[in-house]
Amino acid sequence: MRVIARKVLREFWEKHADSEQQLKSWFQEASKAEWKTPSDIKAEYPSASILNDNRFVFNIKGNNYRLIVKINFDYQMVWIRFIGTHAEYDKVNANEI
Repeated sequence: MRVIARKVLREFWEKHADSEQQLKSWFQEASKAEWKTPSDIKAEYPSASILNDNRFVFNIKGNNYRLIVKINFDYQMVWIRFIGTHAEYDKVNANEI
């Protein structure tokens, strides 16, 4: 998968240093993945939530942070739509962001 944009993750872990290692690991795993369906993601990340329009929510660092991505399986692309604390996540519409 091609993950767009790592810069968003880097900027986040610069503010929340405790998330750095898990975000780097997620990025590396996603970059190497060849997900074809939502089931492929659930097999690797059982706690990930599947939303509308191929959006997925990943729990980062024991659910302290939430990562929302949108995936195009045909083109093997992942767009980072949101990364934030659990409280910040509660204020956004994950299906539309």
